[in-house]
Amino acid sequence: MSMIRRRSGWTRWRGTVVIGVAASALVLAGCGGGSSKSSGGSTQTSGVTITVALASDAPPQAALDAFKKQTGITVKWVNIDWDSLQTKISAAATAKTYFADATDVDWSRVGQLGKLGWFYPMDTYLDTKSMAADVPQLASFTSGGHVVGIPYDASFMVTTVNSQMFQKAGADAAPKTIDEYTAALTKIKSKGVTKYPLNIPFAAAEGLSTYWYETTGAFGGTVLDKDGKPQFTTPDSPGYKAAQWMVDALKNGLVPPGNINVTDSQGLQTLMAKGQVASTFSDYSGGVGTLYNVPATSSVTGKVKYIKTPGATGTTANLSNPDGIGIPKEAKYPAAAAKFIDWFTSAKQQEDFAGVNGPDKAFQGYPIPSHLSAVQQMTAKGNLVGGDVLEPMLQSSKPVFEGGAPSWYPKFSNAVYTNLHAAATGSITVEAAMKTIADTANQLGAGS
Repeated sequence: MSMIRRRSGWTRWRGTVVIGVAASALVLAGCGGGSSKSSGGSTQTSGVTITVALASDAPPQAALDAFKKQTGITVKWVNIDWDSLQTKISAAATAKTYFADATDVDWSRVGQLGKLGWFYPMDTYLDTKSMAADVPQLASFTSGGHVVGIPYDASFMVTTVNSQMFQKAGADAAPKTIDEYTAALTKIKSKGVTKYPLNIPFAAAEGLSTYWYETTGAFGGTVLDKDGKPQFTTPDSPGYKAAQWMVDALKNGLVPPGNINVTDSQGLQTLMAKGQVASTFSDYSGGVGTLYNVPATSSVTGKVKYIKTPGATGTTANLSNPDGIGIPKEAKYPAAAAKFIDWFTSAKQQEDFAGVNGPDKAFQGYPIPSHLSAVQQMTAKGNLVGGDVLEPMLQSSKPVFEGGAPSWYPKFSNAVYTNLHAAATGSITVEAAMKTIADTANQLGAGS
């Protein structure tokens, strides 16, 4: 968000991937690199060419040239949309076929990748322990005591408000609790500033799951405990309260009725960025600078602000959803890939990519750096919109799941958004939705 993700370039909207054996077989022929089998990978670095596959355009060629001059490693960059990339990663790993030397490790796939052993532990190549203090979201990439990937951006869920709308209604533009936040939205509606002040993406897609996770955290709880057990089954639990609050907001007219089929990307682009709504409770970090303050995509430039996320009794920590980069076990040149990842995710390089050291070094559309020190540099130099608010949010951000994303996360998320969508349409109750989601988690956990 950081730019909003998952569609193209550095976009951060959450896509949905369902991968099965049949799907893997079908896409296998389309994976890059032919059918050469892994033989453990070469330790050679200088004089080799590595393939880096991410859902992004390539960094500035000058940067890649400088890396080659420094290390002797040539980088072949492949840009694949996020959904297709996850399918290719799985297909290549299943068939033990070379696909790339370095590729995406999404926070939500860490548990799955860690359990399956598809990626090399990054702690065997890099000093990940020394990174921890400056890379707060490294915890989201740890599975079974090993770091599966290194975060190359810092994305976390935030609350955004159209401060002009709040002020026009005489509503508190920085509410500290969810009750105060709801009261402010109700006031905006009653004053006629906008008919539907709150954006919640109720389409049956990953963005709805993400929204619920952040809202659950705001209500003071977690979705799954460290053992993957559901924590939202009773009406007094934070997860249950979060789901009820979201559904009630739609039923009570705070959320546009049409949002029942609106995805997160659509809501941010066509509602929040166009001044149709006054707030998004679970938005994406960096969106103010990369979406709302861009005249070509927004009619609310200068009006949308980040606020500390309202919680049950006061403002609360934000949940992380960053992307990382790791080395598949079938990589031809894992040692060279490790050198690239060390360079690509370093604080110095991230400062360059973020434009701190001049536009000629900037990586167009680069999101917020994963290194806290780089974010601090951006904030100090005025290169990060809302940096004074985002910096402490990044520092205190927490993983979505206490024990890391479970290996069965994709199926769990499908149950989350399918049932929350059904509760929003009124076809089932919130109670029924919570029960089905919990049953799914227990079944998946038992079978893992």
